[in-house]
Amino acid sequence: MTVWLMSFPAFACALALFAVVESVWRWFTGLGLLPWLRRRTGRSLSNIAFDEFTAVVNGNKTVELEQRRVELLRRDDESDGAPPRSRVDLAEGTAFIVVPRR
Repeated sequence: MTVWLMSFPAFACALALFAVVESVWRWFTGLGLLPWLRRRTGRSLSNIAFDEFTAVVNGNKTVELEQRRVELLRRDDESDGAPPRSRVDLAEGTAFIVVPRR
């Protein structure tokens, strides 16, 4: 019994149990368990824990998580890249389309 409690499957079961408890808590309160995660939007603590657990089991997940972190830090402005020729304003319901000359 002691060996099973210290095993990898026991850790996976404890992680799943924590995810259920956190999901029920978020459903009732709408907030996270920890003070720095008390937002109504964003990733939950169990989601982060499952990502890290999967990274331990599957090495490719580590690369994916690192790519996510890099993309969160990178800015994506509309003015970056090629000059805009056409634009769509959804608030006004208008589209400005420029046909390039040959």
